[in-house]
Amino acid sequence: MANQFASPNITVKEIDLSGVVPAVDTSTGAFVGDFNWGPVEQPILISNEAGLVEAFGSPSLIKDSSAVDFLSASYFLKYASTLYVTRTVNTNAVNASHAGSATLIKNDVDWDFKKSGLLTQEILAKYPGAAGNSIAVKLCPASTTDTAFASWDSAYQDQFDTAPGSSSYVKNASGLTNPLDEVHALVIDSDGVFSGVPGTVLESFAYLSLAGDAKTPDGTDNFIINVLNNKSNFVRASDITDYTDVGVLSASFASAGGNAVASLALSGGVQSPALDTGDYQTGFDTFNDPENITVDFLIAPSMVSDADHKTVVDYMVGIAASTRKDCVVVTSPSRDAVLNQANATDITNAILASTLNYAPSSYLICDNNFLKVYDKYNDQYLMIPAASSTAGLMALTDQVSAPWFSPAGQRRGQYFGVTSLAWNADRSKRDLLYKKGINPIVNLPGQGILLYGDKTKESRPSAFDRINVRRLFLVIERAIKAASSNVLFEFNDEFTRSEFVGIVEPFLREIQGRRGITDFRVVCDETNNTANVIDSNRFVASIFVKPARSINFITLNFVAVRSGVEFEEVTGTV
Repeated sequence: MANQFASPNITVKEIDLSGVVPAVDTSTGAFVGDFNWGPVEQPILISNEAGLVEAFGSPSLIKDSSAVDFLSASYFLKYASTLYVTRTVNTNAVNASHAGSATLIKNDVDWDFKKSGLLTQEILAKYPGAAGNSIAVKLCPASTTDTAFASWDSAYQDQFDTAPGSSSYVKNASGLTNPLDEVHALVIDSDGVFSGVPGTVLESFAYLSLAGDAKTPDGTDNFIINVLNNKSNFVRASDITDYTDVGVLSASFASAGGNAVASLALSGGVQSPALDTGDYQTGFDTFNDPENITVDFLIAPSMVSDADHKTVVDYMVGIAASTRKDCVVVTSPSRDAVLNQANATDITNAILASTLNYAPSSYLICDNNFLKVYDKYNDQYLMIPAASSTAGLMALTDQVSAPWFSPAGQRRGQYFGVTSLAWNADRSKRDLLYKKGINPIVNLPGQGILLYGDKTKESRPSAFDRINVRRLFLVIERAIKAASSNVLFEFNDEFTRSEFVGIVEPFLREIQGRRGITDFRVVCDETNNTANVIDSNRFVASIFVKPARSINFITLNFVAVRSGVEFEEVTGTV
């Protein structure tokens, strides 16, 4: 048997009881929108507006087509630096291409599935949309003579810092020596859509081989198709396995010799028309799996009609409350309810009528407004839903205080970069909205534009009808769930249960010290881990929490008393 010794012995063992509840991120947003460029149905983590432009293009690529969604995403980034953005399109969108029929290539995974059937298209825009029509690929032979290289447009020669005819690149593994076996490639912004200047060189690639087995001296793949697919941010190339199949190149270069230049202009790229509810639902499906992607706020897009908005919001609530159970949905009303009404009374009634149809849930947070913001890319003012900024306030609250603090009011509820509100509800309108779980955004003289409510859309009286309580429990649940993985597959005995309690209690005590809860208790013993529970390979812990409550109503009693009366005599009587 193990651990038996023939003579006296001292054995040293280590038992690790230092486990803790890990810190968890609580400030990550998730947004789905209509953008001009970038991968489709693939969440991209964005940290600032510059990154948003780099990944998805600015609204000016295709005039005003995606400014509302772009600005909604960028306004969340004014408050926090972690936003997953998913671009969604409909079936009308296609990639620009050099040849062949119109095709939609959504992302790298979609490309891997489809490329074997695209041999006739040779060069395509990397992503769908009309912006790809501005792209052209220019190629010339890497000739062994200066004369041949000089035939290349002189404006582009300085893009290549390797001398013509350099032997630093292996022509191909088969040892072909024909100077037409290698080419230089430029990706050109023909119309200036991406750069603002027509003819700008976006990318350059020197000494690419037309041979499918070509390598550089360091072993890197040098086949033109693979280089463009692996390194270009703007184009894809068909999966052609032998250079003799590159028809347009071999024919062009063979006829023109060393002085040939091939210009492959892309066309046929089509932008999505207005997205419908199904398009947005497909986009939000990319956030279904909490094990693969962590998010805290699902930010609703800007839908025009009440019916469409309800469809999308209810779908998002299903993801948050049923599928993930670790995030909240943040929404503004539909555009019709706020922007297409005659006066404040009509707006109030329209908001109440539309939001009453939402699926009630403590995982849903609604505000009441649209924000007038400046679109610097198109030099115009636009109305965008306040939802992304409202979610941003919660993310900022996490950083300056904690998730269990209310994001409303003067201390943490100040909106950034807003020119004005679509409407400013007075006290009577705010009362009507707040009773139904709609959080007003108001412009108060001397105080600025503030979030003036912290309710969820929980339909029954409950601690979970407040944003801070809902978010408190999401933090606790996510953190303790992560800590629980340490006891998975261990024995359900007194040692494991005590270890679990010893990990969780300090975590809750810290939250109590930071004003998130007033009291708690962790029960994990034989009372809830009975013989039946143990025999069924289960482990049960009950965590009781008394959440701290935010102040929504203040009463100030000013009491005048006679000169001869002691304050102790009247204290407590009013």
